[in-house]
Amino acid sequence: MISREPTLERLAIARSLLLEPFGLDEAALQRALAAMATHRVDDADLYFQTTRSEGWSLEEGIVKSGSFSIDQGVGVRAVAGEKTAFAYSDDISEASLLDAVATVRTIAAAGQSRRVKLGRAPTAVRSRLLYPPTDPIGTLDSTQKVALLERVERMARAKDPRIQQVMAGLAAEYDVVLVARADGSLAADVRPLVRLSVTVIAEQQQGGETRREVGSGGGGGRFGLSVFDDATLQGYVNDAVRAALTNLESRPAPAGEMSVVLGAGWPGILLHEAIGHGLEGDFNRKGSSAFAGRIGQRVAAKGVTVLDDGTLPDRRGSLNVDDEGHASQRNVLIEDGILKGYIQDSMNARLMGVKPTGNGRRESYASLPMPRMTNTYMLAGNKAPEEIVASLKRGLYATNFGGGQVDITSGKFVFSASEAFWVENGKIQYPVKGATLIGNGPDALTRVSLIGSDMKLDTGVGTCGKEGQSVPVGVGQPTLRIDRLTVGGTA
Repeated sequence: MISREPTLERLAIARSLLLEPFGLDEAALQRALAAMATHRVDDADLYFQTTRSEGWSLEEGIVKSGSFSIDQGVGVRAVAGEKTAFAYSDDISEASLLDAVATVRTIAAAGQSRRVKLGRAPTAVRSRLLYPPTDPIGTLDSTQKVALLERVERMARAKDPRIQQVMAGLAAEYDVVLVARADGSLAADVRPLVRLSVTVIAEQQQGGETRREVGSGGGGGRFGLSVFDDATLQGYVNDAVRAALTNLESRPAPAGEMSVVLGAGWPGILLHEAIGHGLEGDFNRKGSSAFAGRIGQRVAAKGVTVLDDGTLPDRRGSLNVDDEGHASQRNVLIEDGILKGYIQDSMNARLMGVKPTGNGRRESYASLPMPRMTNTYMLAGNKAPEEIVASLKRGLYATNFGGGQVDITSGKFVFSASEAFWVENGKIQYPVKGATLIGNGPDALTRVSLIGSDMKLDTGVGTCGKEGQSVPVGVGQPTLRIDRLTVGGTA
């Protein structure tokens, strides 16, 4: 059997699902783009998408819900200067496409921008093969999916008699996109995405009362459901049960300014929120980010290198091409403490006089693209994680986080630790509950004093929200020590 080159294979799949069933071809796309560019526009594109999603949830050994949905449509965009006109339709047809174009082309009537160049033959955008073009929904049948969740429940209950409730969920998505741009570029992506989650509730008697605590685990990525073998499931279950049992023994968290050690992996969510959003191009072009105008300046301690990398194989945040048709990239944002650049979509890159970085992302065909993170993480240092924890005289060791809030303009953040420990004289004393980290992202970067050798990515559970849009992302970091952070506690 002769297989096609991956870029051409993805284009063939996209054509078969998004163009051919509706009587469309690339000539029709060119006509639509040409109609928009009769006025003076800087950029224009068409974004076709079809998404099939399935979800299952199990609680107390019973399937509580099962869902399946299909969504498809096309988004039409024209950009002139800083202005954007956008229309979308869930009806994929040439008539609907041209109706959307007619709505959008009004933007340019009063525009003063240059006219985008047309007339180029469609050219396929070459890109990597970071994940297979698999439909994960079909990798297991319904009986096997329910059996998978039942296995998770049995594993969790077998871990400890204090586990009283188990909730497990399974989600799978098959997403196919096609992007046609006014400059003639044509790109497609076939994006599998799966996620398995487990939440447990542990109970024990304390002082004549019943104490209950929750723990969660899970993971996923861009692959089929067969990846969830027993060893992987057991790892997720262990994480959930450990967190719940640890919190059963937790005490009120001390408060005050202190040194804090952040664990490897998912605690990188603090890096994503407190620093990553501040490095997105739109905030910096408008001058509303604490990092605006600071390219080439020191913004972090020596040794701090932060990347946004959409090219990691099979990762939840990775993309073969972004939602504007650009190949994803490995972008160094901060190198050894020096700010090197921002992440960009097409419009902000053009207005800032730089190249797009493969970070133009949108939630769906009904949404506008904007600069968004993919997989954002800090590179490892040279300290053993045990040495970093042992360096604390009195401080907090936070190994997992829940929710948080960030002000992009000031950089101020508040994060709640869902799993943390009090450390004295380099020794872990006891788990604590109710700890919140309060600080300023750019300032916190300058207070990183020790960087571990154990850089780890999260297990594949992250979803990022921005301006009402949600997209899958990844985070990661090594164990870190940050000095003089404010900890809000309950003690």
